Amino acid sequence: MQRSTDNLATTLSRRDLLRLSGLGLGSLALVHLLNQEKLLAAGATDIAARPPYAAPRARAVIMLVQNGGPSQMDLFDPKPDLKKQEGQVYGTRVEMFQKGSEANKLLATPFKFHRRGRCGMELSEVIPHIGSVADDFCLVRSMVSEHNNHTEALVLLNTGKIFPGRPALGSWISYALGTENQNLPAYIVLRDPEGYNTSGTLLWQNAWLPAMYRGTEVSTQGTPILNLRPAAAISESLQRDKLDLLARLNEEHRRHYPQESELEARIRNYELAARMQLAAGKLLDLSGETEETQKLYGLDNPTTAGYGLRLLMARRLVENGVRFVQVFPPVKPQFQPWDAHSNVKTENEAICAKTDLPSAGLIKDLKRRGLLDETIVLWSGEFGRLPVSQNGQGRDHNRNAFSLIVAGGGFKSGHVHGTTDEVGYKAAEGRVTVPDLHATILHQLGLDHERLTFRHHGSDETLTDARVSDAQVVREVLAS
Repeated sequence: MQRSTDNLATTLSRRDLLRLSGLGLGSLALVHLLNQEKLLAAGATDIAARPPYAAPRARAVIMLVQNGGPSQMDLFDPKPDLKKQEGQVYGTRVEMFQKGSEANKLLATPFKFHRRGRCGMELSEVIPHIGSVADDFCLVRSMVSEHNNHTEALVLLNTGKIFPGRPALGSWISYALGTENQNLPAYIVLRDPEGYNTSGTLLWQNAWLPAMYRGTEVSTQGTPILNLRPAAAISESLQRDKLDLLARLNEEHRRHYPQESELEARIRNYELAARMQLAAGKLLDLSGETEETQKLYGLDNPTTAGYGLRLLMARRLVENGVRFVQVFPPVKPQFQPWDAHSNVKTENEAICAKTDLPSAGLIKDLKRRGLLDETIVLWSGEFGRLPVSQNGQGRDHNRNAFSLIVAGGGFKSGHVHGTTDEVGYKAAEGRVTVPDLHATILHQLGLDHERLTFRHHGSDETLTDARVSDAQVVREVLAS
């Protein structure tokens, strides 16, 4: 029997009306066409592995965030003119973050530089282990940031803009590509169990991407992932039966609300958590690693053991299909350990003693296992340091130049890109912005930074804000 117009009006929801209207069908058709053209990442509410736009050189990323601002002229960028002119007033007025550099006097590095590897890359004596793998990474000496404050610069490094509220690099990559291991999140964060570095969880937010693309913290002490285990001990088979029943109930509930994307995401998150109950503990158990491998990461030394354990876990995660792993440095003696305001010699020696050997160990281990070619290892801080002294022995923040290293994933090895001026204050040749870096990493994963979009508040958002930025893939750092 045909319903009256009044009855129809009271039984149709606004969602149903739009769905049945031409506007609703047109929107569905547009989304379908965009997906067909690969202008949107598919599967915005799941973590299933998805193919990239083009043939990738890499399938995973390990991002080693060096919070505090590693000093380029003390680690990676030798400046003989600093030694010659030490104590002289620098003729250029520098941007200062803190008081104490008013004299503008140049400060030479206390460290010697040596040529390392077959490539002859000049590196500081304070990073001998990183120097031992110089032939396996690309050194970029001409990075620039946009801010001299830690939080803004870290947010930029992780999201492409200095303002909070945008998705992190790992969120974009996991949104686009999913994960090859359905028992673990696509994006995992490994921090020091004793605390957070600068800005804490702000650096691995999903923002307006679906919640499942937020970084998931995994601990290297105690229970790897909190709240996964049932309070009461039950057998694995009984737990499996309970989870299967829950999955059937979720599926039935999902069929009643097919248009509710938030419900879909919430159900999938619970399903992932259920799978993690059964898989995470075994995967993160490092007892099966050989003594030689553990020593490679410095697990036999209390100074390097904490950071080394996180890097070893990172290797195991990408080895088992996790797409993006983000590792943070130690929080002691301070929570931004590369921030050498007081004494560039003692402060750099302290943090290098903890991170140098494990960083090199990760690259060596990935290479010997055949994983380096398909894994990008990024070692970077948020900015660099000034060539002038702060309080006589330290250095202040410098957004105008910093160095980073990137290994594997189709990047050139044993290669130095870009230069800074004679004292290391500003990038001079081959300038690389953070959006350029992000565009290049996406490119190596088979993604186009202009085509990877997410509709938000009526705009097609991108990682690099491609509508207004001039981000470019830095092809000079890529292997042929």
